[in-house]
Amino acid sequence: MHENGNCHHFKVGKALGFKNSSYICSMKQLGVLFIAVFFGIAALLAVSCCKQREQQVQKISDADVQLDRVHQAHNYDSLQLLVDSFSAAGALSDIKTNYWLGYVHQRKGQQRLAEVYWKHAVSDEANDTESLDYYAKSASRLASLLLLKGDYEGTLQVALSAKSRMDEFSLDTLSEYSNLLATIGSCQLKLGNPQQAANTFEQASSNYRQLLQHDQTGSLYKSAIVGQINIVNIYLSERQYDKAYLWTERFDSVLTLYEQQPYANENYVDKQRARLNFYRATVLQAMGNGKEAAKAYQAALQTKYAHTGDGHIESIEYLMAAKRWREAARDLEDLDYQMDRYGMSLTLENIQKYYLPKFRANVGAQRTDSVVEVGKQICDALDSAIWQFKKDEAAELATIYDTQQKEAKIVQQEADLSRQRWIGTLAALGLISVFFLIYTLIKRQASQRLEAAHGKLEEAHAQLQSAYDKLESTTKAKERIESELRIARDIQQSMVPSVFPNQDNIDMYAAMTPAKEVGGDLYSYLLQDDEFYFCVGDVSGKGVPASLFMAQCSRLFRTLAGQHMKPAEIATSMNAALTENNEQGMFITMFLGLIDLRSGRMDYCNAGHNPPVFGLPARFMEMESNAPLGLWPELDFVGETMDNVKGCPLLIYTDGLNEAENCRQQQFGDDRLLDILNTNHFENSRQVIELLKTEVENHRNGAEPNDDLTMMCLKVS
Repeated sequence: MHENGNCHHFKVGKALGFKNSSYICSMKQLGVLFIAVFFGIAALLAVSCCKQREQQVQKISDADVQLDRVHQAHNYDSLQLLVDSFSAAGALSDIKTNYWLGYVHQRKGQQRLAEVYWKHAVSDEANDTESLDYYAKSASRLASLLLLKGDYEGTLQVALSAKSRMDEFSLDTLSEYSNLLATIGSCQLKLGNPQQAANTFEQASSNYRQLLQHDQTGSLYKSAIVGQINIVNIYLSERQYDKAYLWTERFDSVLTLYEQQPYANENYVDKQRARLNFYRATVLQAMGNGKEAAKAYQAALQTKYAHTGDGHIESIEYLMAAKRWREAARDLEDLDYQMDRYGMSLTLENIQKYYLPKFRANVGAQRTDSVVEVGKQICDALDSAIWQFKKDEAAELATIYDTQQKEAKIVQQEADLSRQRWIGTLAALGLISVFFLIYTLIKRQASQRLEAAHGKLEEAHAQLQSAYDKLESTTKAKERIESELRIARDIQQSMVPSVFPNQDNIDMYAAMTPAKEVGGDLYSYLLQDDEFYFCVGDVSGKGVPASLFMAQCSRLFRTLAGQHMKPAEIATSMNAALTENNEQGMFITMFLGLIDLRSGRMDYCNAGHNPPVFGLPARFMEMESNAPLGLWPELDFVGETMDNVKGCPLLIYTDGLNEAENCRQQQFGDDRLLDILNTNHFENSRQVIELLKTEVENHRNGAEPNDDLTMMCLKVS
């Protein structure tokens, strides 16, 4: 006869020394329960891993969107902070992190650091589509950087290796591939292999043309145009003018093709036409064909771009070569304004690139006063430029050293973490083995282990509760900061007048819109009997520091205006106060005015600010150029006078108006501003301000404001 299950369990239990078989049955049930729980936990872990992967993909997508937005705003400090933050959170791969950090440092003029990060990027074993894309970008930029540095062998090593790898993955359809070919050709030319260089340039040109057949936005056309420009420049630098002229013709061909596309940008075409003819003029002049060179220069002058500050700078190479000294000196008259407009300091490179040609042009034009002035400017700037160069070089080397130390520490930490994981895994396997052994032998020990696990669960619950409490505290702190910023914004808005003069003989309106919660723009006015003081200012930077500096400037203006000072005297006194203990180097550009309401006489002083728009038809005021307030002590500011401004509208504004950018980085522009004012009829000043605010918003088309915007319009009758 077969034994039934109970009898069998009883015998086994007795053989093992247990008193009855009910214990064995309960152990079997517990074993089944444990297996079910084990597979349940495994299923939950699998679901959790899937969710984590989905969350990781979403993190990467969000990071790309935010990086692109900050990149479009040209805010490189914020871009660096974002890259570091996303990298630490695992939302950026190593190759993407190194590309962006190299890009940031290159834009900030820290070429050594850019080189370090891009070398890390090209050493990455990229194999997926996104990684290969950033590999190509990094290799292209690194090769261009090394070429600019004069390291031709290093450039070839990077460029040829990158080209080989891109050939392996069939990436010759990327514009970076063509850029690498142009870079390789430039090195070959510099190293004395002109025929190899010519062949490589031909290959690059052919590759560009193949890419243009698939261009839907114009970006590839622009890359091809930049490629032609680089080839022209390299032949110019080698004084191979016949080759340079050949490539200007190819430049013309690509530009003509772009001009025929439905998405062609009129302003971009105008700019490149001007540059093309400036190149032609320079090349033809060097080839001894002065008559044709002059024709090419006249063709350039038919463009709008040639009459801008940037266009004046680009015309200099031809004018100097043609010894047209007076025209060269004339085109360089607004160099200081251009430098200030782009925030460029007098570095050694800028002195050599811009101010020495300005000096030579004025010497050739026999403009003695200008020669002396520019010479003094160069001498004054040279010492500080050399000191700043050494300081920047030391700081960059220190950063590179610090970066290398951090990388070594990260490698060590990763090795330690890997070792700890192995130890933890082995320990976990050992514990599981011991658990199964003890579980099958002694129920009590299993029960004790369960109780210990329950204790750990309670401890984990306590830790979770503590983490939740910290999160709640952090959330409250964030809400408090946001509330304080809103209060700061309200306080700042209350510091500028919201009520304007209610008199028949003066019509005035103003508005200020910070780019962030708080900003650095200001406007103010003070009416004392028949004396009407007013000002508009723009503090360097944005955010809380700028708003504090703005508050100090606003208080100083109203205090000094209350003492019946002239605008130039107010500017001189404010400058003396602001430069004292100004360790952060903050400054403010400002336009200050005083109108006698009886006579219409206006005294004014412009301290480095945008020129106001005056009169009908509207035009920019020409005025004395003073330095911004807060930079240099003991300056005497120069004031000017208009005898009668009655009946003439005056618009003062900050560069948040004319330099407002849309998503394509296109600026609102001075020409559009004048066109709006001259083609619309306004009943009062408020209509002017409201229309301009609307036009700026329409121009941005959803893009984040890139600067504070302040406008004041007034008219004395």
